[in-house]
Amino acid sequence: MSLEEYKGVFIFAQQVDNELSGIALELLGKAKDLAKDLDEKKVTAVLIGDKVGNLVDTLAEYGADRVIVVDDPELKDYRTEPYTHALASVIDEFKPEILLVGATAIGRDLGPRVSSRVHTGLTADCTQLDIGDFPLVAVPGQEQKHKQLLMTRPAFGGNTIATIACPDFRPQMATVRPGVMQKITPVKGAKAEVVEFNPGFKENACYTKILEIVKAVSEVEDIQEAKILVSGGRGVGSAENFKILDDLAKVLHGTVSCSRAVVDSGWKPKDLQVGQTGKTVRPKVYFAIGISGAIQHVAGMEESDLIIAINKDENAPIFDVADYGVVGDLNKIVPALTKKLEAALAEK
Repeated sequence: MSLEEYKGVFIFAQQVDNELSGIALELLGKAKDLAKDLDEKKVTAVLIGDKVGNLVDTLAEYGADRVIVVDDPELKDYRTEPYTHALASVIDEFKPEILLVGATAIGRDLGPRVSSRVHTGLTADCTQLDIGDFPLVAVPGQEQKHKQLLMTRPAFGGNTIATIACPDFRPQMATVRPGVMQKITPVKGAKAEVVEFNPGFKENACYTKILEIVKAVSEVEDIQEAKILVSGGRGVGSAENFKILDDLAKVLHGTVSCSRAVVDSGWKPKDLQVGQTGKTVRPKVYFAIGISGAIQHVAGMEESDLIIAINKDENAPIFDVADYGVVGDLNKIVPALTKKLEAALAEK
């Protein structure tokens, strides 16, 4: 493998039912930063599907300088084998230095299969991406390579943070958790170079057939879109006691979320879980109520603009990341806060 042949930062622009997933736009924002650090002029989005050309302009507005469109009826719905063939063929043809994929249900299936097919490594569920030297600290007798993709992710159950590189193979591939990276402000009217590419599809023993698609409408709010989150942990005490958090969220026009302990106790559904094994959120305001602040939870909310913690334990780790902290009984503090906010908002 000649590493010099591989150039540029690519992202997989996931779409479902002809609608771009939010992670595709988030990845474009990060790809722009990485390309700048590598002195690359173009960011490329790879768009795979059937009759998806109408999505090109949106990708351009969010930062794509070039869009490689793989359009074929075989790609109408996601299936592992044809999508793997499509993306691996793009890599073989265009030779990206970096390829980013969203750590969605689709991305977690597609990314590892593609990396195996093109014989490179993949770092999963990344929470940070940088360009730098590897090894991070020079080691006598070992070459330190420059301008490598440094992929950071929680490891060992979230008890430590690992920074991983892939210095000897290309592309450098990573899946990135939704909600971690920020979209750029869209540039209305921006246009991208469009490259039509179709490697051809021939059914083989690995092809599956979709017999039926059943779409369920979730009644649970999407916490990743919320501007204000009122999040509760084990310290709330019970499912019934979440009513005081519901009341606070209602006054603030916010959304209730929770920690893993709450989901494990059966108090709230998994869709509301914040943390390493839940969702990564970045609201304007995050209330951490009765949450101790284990690293697994903090990994999912530490990028919030403002963090307010309420906990009876003054030594709780959550206070280390909080902008404001209140030590005391949440059963007294939260209702009092709700009442004060109601009165203040009523005056307006």
